[in-house]
Amino acid sequence: MSSEQNPRPEAAAPVAAGEPGPRPARLTAAAALAGLEGLALVVGGLWMLVGGLTGHPDDRTQAVTGGVTLVVLALLPLLAARGLLARRGWSRGPAVITQIMALPVAYNLLQADSVAIPAGIVLAVVAVAALVLIVNPETTRALGIRGPGGTRE
Repeated sequence: MSSEQNPRPEAAAPVAAGEPGPRPARLTAAAALAGLEGLALVVGGLWMLVGGLTGHPDDRTQAVTGGVTLVVLALLPLLAARGLLARRGWSRGPAVITQIMALPVAYNLLQADSVAIPAGIVLAVVAVAALVLIVNPETTRALGIRGPGGTRE
């Protein structure tokens, strides 16, 4: 048999999620934004924790609990970023949840009458940009996520 009569099926198959190949720039950007959000949560949590333990907060227990909570919450975007970089389909859910949780926080920061307003603007822009990147069809294909009816989006 010639190669024309028996084409190799693996040559026509698309690159599956997690396999080597070029990672779409949108996927890398989404992972970077999720990772930055996670790092910001870690930094904020450690700042609250250290301040609660070494400083003179109004309520030491509340400061320590808030710091620990932020550090634990940072795990979600950090794991999502790692999964996005590794092209794991499961990572899209935590990445989307992270962005949806960031939007009300950004709104509350924007309602403040202080220096928190620029932080609210930055957080809102990052969350919306990350959501757009995460649900992009190119990103969805790279993660191996199938659309309705089992078809690839």
